[in-house]
Amino acid sequence: MRTHQILGTLAATTLASLALTACSTDDEDSTGGDNTGGASVVATTTPLGSVTAQIAECAEGQATTLMPVGADPHDFSASSAQIADLATADLVVANGLGLEGGLDAALTQAEEDGVEVLHVAEDVDPLPFGEEEGHDHGDLDPHFWLDAARMASAAEIIGARVAEVSGDQAWADCGTEVGSELTALDEELRETLAAVPGDRRTIVTDHDAFGYFTEAYDFDSAGVVVPGGSTEAEPSSQELAALAGVITDEGVPAIFSNTAVNPGLVDALAAEVGDDITVVPLYVGSTGEEGSPAGDYQGMMRENARLIVDALA
Repeated sequence: MRTHQILGTLAATTLASLALTACSTDDEDSTGGDNTGGASVVATTTPLGSVTAQIAECAEGQATTLMPVGADPHDFSASSAQIADLATADLVVANGLGLEGGLDAALTQAEEDGVEVLHVAEDVDPLPFGEEEGHDHGDLDPHFWLDAARMASAAEIIGARVAEVSGDQAWADCGTEVGSELTALDEELRETLAAVPGDRRTIVTDHDAFGYFTEAYDFDSAGVVVPGGSTEAEPSSQELAALAGVITDEGVPAIFSNTAVNPGLVDALAAEVGDDITVVPLYVGSTGEEGSPAGDYQGMMRENARLIVDALA
């Protein structure tokens, strides 16, 4: 009965508009499986999907990921089949704090129709955005996953919530186990990033996503290419020129772009700075392809650390 009501409501409110901007594939799923038996768990982003899938594998359960590899969480829109997956899930693991802008209507509607949605970022001690500019997401920064220690807490939270929904304690135990692995990853990243000297620990990124990273791993931000905490805004030519001046004055050797976003603005800024700057793509909003060095959450964080050290050390 609940599924019929949900789908009916979605068809009347969000389905038609979302279908116009749907992705080309209706059933993207980074973990496989059809969720038969046990709790039906759907994660929104690929970093959350990777961690949730690891917990599910440990618990001998199943989880699927809504967004495909390479999707930008800020502007991803769901297909009709993916909206149906949300509508029939026992638990949706969402990032929250406004990150999934293109999914807001579908997630809100699902919650109103009785689907439980876990907004993970709200429960991991979120940081405020900097005060120097306004942000599309609001006052709190949603990009928590770039701090592995916070993702370790997220793993425990996810496992515990699925255990509540399913009645299977294995999920909670596995959330703790995966959380411990991510705590160890956090220490590993600190050791890797320690290779960057103190006077070179300044970064410029494509958008304001690295607040958690800079706080956790002792870096400073000299500025961002796209203002407002989202990838969808556009800087003015004056803002780009001002940032180019900061990069030159501070001797910043690299601009870090985003594998999930068109690098056109970053390339324009690099051209403004001149030959002394390198553009380095990082895995910010998405993991890499399966089987690649960044093919899971741990891999994307290790690969980012390696790329940052190579650019700055």
